Amino acid sequence: MNVSIRMIGVATTVFWVFIVIFAVSAMYSMKDVRFEFGEPQVSLTSEGDVLLFMPITVVNTGYYNIKNFNATTLVFDAESTLIVRGSTLVPIIETGMEVATGHNVTFSVADLLQKSERYLFEDVALRAEERIGLWAAEVIPVEARANVSLLWGAPLYNFALGAPQYSAYNVTHMRVEIPIGFENHAFFDLACNISVRMFDDSSSLLGVGATSVEVLQHSAYDGLLAMYVAVPTLETSTSGYFEVSFASSLFSYGPMVIYYG
Repeated sequence: MNVSIRMIGVATTVFWVFIVIFAVSAMYSMKDVRFEFGEPQVSLTSEGDVLLFMPITVVNTGYYNIKNFNATTLVFDAESTLIVRGSTLVPIIETGMEVATGHNVTFSVADLLQKSERYLFEDVALRAEERIGLWAAEVIPVEARANVSLLWGAPLYNFALGAPQYSAYNVTHMRVEIPIGFENHAFFDLACNISVRMFDDSSSLLGVGATSVEVLQHSAYDGLLAMYVAVPTLETSTSGYFEVSFASSLFSYGPMVIYYG
């Protein structure tokens, strides 16, 4: 009886030693597993959504297979609010294998721009969090995470109106030209209608003008917007403000108030 108990004790000890050795070797094997996150690729869908592709490469030169490799991407705005999440699952990555995968996540440009005017006029750093989960040697759970910074480029970066330029048009009206300048830092080309209403310092409407602009991504725009203002009204106005509105297939915004004079 004592021999049987002793044998059970020995077998139990051997079992736990095996488990410990296996677990240690499995975790040690993880040093030979390499995760490579490629450069995020950003594009615009035909529906006007941001398409973000996150490429991932896994190189398993360890001793054991990897089971249920799961990569999850969470994208947060500048206020750390979750915008979107996406996941990719690879059921098995055998030892000696290299697997190139990735996943797409999409979110609405309009929804992002509605959060704050900052996204129209300022470059903003978004944050992408990469979460990795897997089963080492198919039985031991392993998790890791990393942060990636994503720069949102403003389509109307540094938007400004210059000083109004006046010229004679006829006996009753003056032609007013207003310089417009900005830079399109976005990853998409911008086609936008810009309308401007001109007021004097007593909030009387002087004139209205509009223009359409098409600006390639990562390009600057400098142009003029023209309107016609009655001469008697203009002669009594030396200062005031503009109300500027923007309309495109991706967003609408305004009026934005810019003072002159």
